Amino acid sequence: MQGIALGIAKGIEYLHQGCEQQILHFDIKPHNILIDYNFNPKICDFGLAKLCSKDQSAVPMTTARGTIGYIAPEVFSWNFGNVSHKSDVYSFGMLLLEMVGGRKTSNTKDDDKAMEVAYYLKWIYNLLEDGEDVRIPIEGDERNSKIAKKLAIVGLWCIQWHPVDRPSLEEVVQMLESEEDSLTMPPNSMDFNGPARSNASMPERSRHQQELEAISEVNQEIEETSD
Repeated sequence: MQGIALGIAKGIEYLHQGCEQQILHFDIKPHNILIDYNFNPKICDFGLAKLCSKDQSAVPMTTARGTIGYIAPEVFSWNFGNVSHKSDVYSFGMLLLEMVGGRKTSNTKDDDKAMEVAYYLKWIYNLLEDGEDVRIPIEGDERNSKIAKKLAIVGLWCIQWHPVDRPSLEEVVQMLESEEDSLTMPPNSMDFNGPARSNASMPERSRHQQELEAISEVNQEIEETSD
């Protein structure tokens, strides 16, 4: 699992920094990760990808793109920050947390799915804070639990609400290659009563309400596109 996670991270990092132009995928999710017979991950489905220069700090977006549950907040609401390579970081974080928790893909409605994701992330964070085991039950030694904890912490860093609070993919790779005990816990992005570094002046209730309104907006756009 750690090898697959690291392989995906290196693949996205290559898209962001290794190509002549920066490639933003915008649809990182389990369905778009293929695994070969040697368990090497391959990123696929670039239908929503965008090209931009490597020094471009913000990418203009006319409509939201991606899959509910994996879309970074700034993709469907400018209140959270600019769309950039950090949007793929958020999607990778969600993917990583699903891998660690063994969470199955839900077929619920989009509104219910958004709330389900919020509860899931809060559950993962609380397990780590309480020092409980977050891994899927796997036979083996204690190191399996430490690796799962490291993957979960990296995932939580990746899904911070504001792009400025997320690491780059280069930093994510370094975190995944580091020792299990060298990482610190990130702020709880599900705690709407806590401080937001990039938008601290916004009232807590307002930020929560804007999140729900933004999800409703993206659902409407997706429905209109389907029609």
